[in-house]
Amino acid sequence: MIAITGGGTGGHLVIAKSIKEELNKRGIKPIFIGSTYGQDKAWFENDDGWEEKYFFDTSGVVNKKGIKKLLSLTNILNYSFKTKQIFKKHNITKVFSVGGYSAAPASFGAVMFNKSLFIHEQNAYMGKLNKILKPFAKRVFNTFLYNDPYPVRSDFFDKAKLRKEIKTIIFLGGSQGAKAINDFALNVAKTKKYKIIHQTGKKDFDRCEKFYKENNLEVDFFDFNSNLVDKISEADFAVSRAGASTLFELIANQIPTLFVPYPYAAGNHQYYNAKFLADKNLAFLRLQTELSLDVFEEIKNIDIISQKLKEINSVNGAKFIVDEILKG
Repeated sequence: MIAITGGGTGGHLVIAKSIKEELNKRGIKPIFIGSTYGQDKAWFENDDGWEEKYFFDTSGVVNKKGIKKLLSLTNILNYSFKTKQIFKKHNITKVFSVGGYSAAPASFGAVMFNKSLFIHEQNAYMGKLNKILKPFAKRVFNTFLYNDPYPVRSDFFDKAKLRKEIKTIIFLGGSQGAKAINDFALNVAKTKKYKIIHQTGKKDFDRCEKFYKENNLEVDFFDFNSNLVDKISEADFAVSRAGASTLFELIANQIPTLFVPYPYAAGNHQYYNAKFLADKNLAFLRLQTELSLDVFEEIKNIDIISQKLKEINSVNGAKFIVDEILKG
């Protein structure tokens, strides 16, 4: 039996979900071990396909100091010992970690109680927990370092198309929004040169709505959309943060993108994610302090970029990982 652990953010959890769904196709129901903090419960508390779900009262240690960091570490260690009973109850022999603080107890538990540990590192820059656990893992999956296929929903591939010119631009700042990207979207919309699709995020929706209405601009804007692939497929070009899951979804859809990395991401990993593509001349990269309309003067050969993006990833990412876990 297999345990899937980790999360905290959507970027981690989308990997957990894709692996769970691939296991379900093979008649296997894994268990999930996550945290009461972050987005784990929102994603999986009522999600089908799990034998059982556990949410520990654990939180991250990265931004904590002194006694708070010590207490958090002690709490994680306590829950690591509790995983022994869970592993025994479900006959767990393999643990698949998607990273994030949610993964710490079960990942440490896998090492402590001699279970095979498999790690998926989403980003070009490896997180602290995964750096610690890497020497104990049976296999580490990473697209940036090892060219492993990245798990992406098949509909991003199914709805891919070749882009030849920019008529429609989609702005993606995530479900919570990114003010720098939103401000850029407003400035681009004012030029009336392009059709605009704009994911504002919940926090900044009202401000963006007011701007578009006051300036009488026809824009397809929304705070959140559960079927974002359709919106992306409508566009010819994207402006986006550079979380790994978002980056590979955009690659799968063959949409040329200007990446604007979140500057406070751990280890500046979003910058290195975007640089992976920019160094291949398959994406455009600007810091959010450098955003201006003149960026469009640099954007050329989108047809070549769109075509070559097809070669970066495989539709069988989840299948590849599950094959490796089951034979490992």
